[in-house]
Formats: sequence, structure tokens, C-alpha cells
Amino acid sequence: MPDPADPRVFFAAERTLLAWLRTGLTIIALGFIVSRFGLFVKLLAMQTPGAAPPLNAPLSAGLGIAFVAAGALAIIVASVQHARFIGTLSERDLPPSYSKAFALGLSLFVGALGLALAGYLLASHF
Repeated sequence: MPDPADPRVFFAAERTLLAWLRTGLTIIALGFIVSRFGLFVKLLAMQTPGAAPPLNAPLSAGLGIAFVAAGALAIIVASVQHARFIGTLSERDLPPSYSKAFALGLSLFVGALGLALAGYLLASHF
């Protein structure tokens, strides 16, 4: 069992945060693709003479925006949980001369960008 004054505890928490960041980015990417798929289907129907307009475009947009927002919120919640956990660690558990704020700041920034993307998609689709 590791010593309580072990920087590996901090690094494990940071790896967990970065794993949530990757997961959130994947959900955001999936949402972007789903939201733009309705546009692709609409363009495809416009090129086909006599084709009925697609009915799934608004559903695709709404579902995609929901995925983007869920991914962004997952990143933000994981960042807040990471900050709370890091706040419980003593100075002995933190590695010397290592920025504990970089991963947290990056995650919050990416989460905010995800929310901005959801807002953009919402404004451009409806």
C-alpha cells in the first residue's frame, strides 16, 4: 500500500481528470456529428429530384446539441470534483514544482468551449 505522503495519489487523480476530459471530448464530437448529420441528409434530399424533405433534421440537431452539452457538463463536473479532491491533499502529497492548476484550467477551458459550441449549434439550427 502506498505511503500517505505519496505524489502518486495526486497523479492518479490527474489521470482520472484527463480520462474524463477525453470522455467528454468524445461525447462532444459525437454530438457534433449527430447534429450535422441532419444537415447532410437535408442536402442529400435536395439533390435528389422528387425526394420528400427529411423529417429527422430537427431531431438530429436537438439530439446532437444534447450530446455536446452533456459532454461539456461532464468535463466541468469532473474538473470541479478534481479541484475538491486536490484541495483535500496535504502539501506533502503534491509533487514539488509541478503546476496542479494546469490540467484543471485546461479542463475548465475545454468545458467552456463545449458549452459555447452547444450554444452555437443551438443558435444555428433553431
